[in-house]
Amino acid sequence: MTDKKLNIALFVGGTSPEREVSKSSGKAIYTSLKSLGYSCKLIDPAYGINQPDSEEKFFSKENFSQINNKNLIETVNSNLLDDIDLVFNALHGKWGEDGAIQSLLDLKEIPYTGSDTFSSAVAMDKDLSKTLFRLNKVNTADWITIRKNYSLSRVKGKISQFGFPCVVKPNDQGSTVGLSIVKDETELQSRIDLAFEFSNLVLIEKYIPGREITVAILEDRALPALEIVPKSGFYDYESKYTSGKSDYFVPADVPIDVFETIQQQALIAFSSLRCTVYGRVDFRLGDDNIPYCLEVNTLPGMTATSLVPKMAAAVGISFEELIDRIIKASLNGKK
Repeated sequence: MTDKKLNIALFVGGTSPEREVSKSSGKAIYTSLKSLGYSCKLIDPAYGINQPDSEEKFFSKENFSQINNKNLIETVNSNLLDDIDLVFNALHGKWGEDGAIQSLLDLKEIPYTGSDTFSSAVAMDKDLSKTLFRLNKVNTADWITIRKNYSLSRVKGKISQFGFPCVVKPNDQGSTVGLSIVKDETELQSRIDLAFEFSNLVLIEKYIPGREITVAILEDRALPALEIVPKSGFYDYESKYTSGKSDYFVPADVPIDVFETIQQQALIAFSSLRCTVYGRVDFRLGDDNIPYCLEVNTLPGMTATSLVPKMAAAVGISFEELIDRIIKASLNGKK
């Protein structure tokens, strides 16, 4: 069997708050897969065996039928994947990026793109990721975690270790879902409540003033670092996924020694979580030019405004070649 005859299932949608982002990524990937000559079947695991009968319904903002998490199990256990050689996972967020769908595919012995079950789960857990960063000498901002039975007065006491402003976010979400920058104590309660809407564990970390820098990893290689400059001043959900809301500079205009340090830290962070194939490592670059690692994204976005394709293009890798290399590297790593 040659690569061009592979039967690929493209997973899009899912049940997380990042469902619409996944559809945007999936649409771009689907176009490339067809252009590359792969046989591609669209599958939205949120629908179970009741799949849409047209591309338009897969990528529509309106749900084709009722979605729920149990349908993910039904999808993988059904005959939808009987003739599939590889699942290209374009899901984002909980249940798609956190090792859940990966574990189901592992049990069925179906290869998939990106990191394995363990690495996906660890990378989605921000608290555990930051602990491993520290153990591997990757610089990361001070933080605490809290559960729903927290005492506000005790939380304030712990925050005094690093002070305000601070960042409050769910421990296991992506795309800045539920994230807030808290300026003082008066905002703390409401911002914690918001984060708890998306997770049972909330992470509070020191806010690092400075620049937004990210590094893509492709096949154990760090691509040129990219700087994000959101026009609103805050790289929130709207700034990420709305064209024209942010400016991007690749390679990032930083001193060469800082540039190389960020790339090296990105590779260490990526390998410390045992991630493979591809991903993206996000940093805040302090005003003193010291980088602080925020997180590793094992299934980074592949939309028109996404960052990994921009960094790949900076070294001459087209979007189609990027998709092709992800497929080949994923298969080679799972033989």
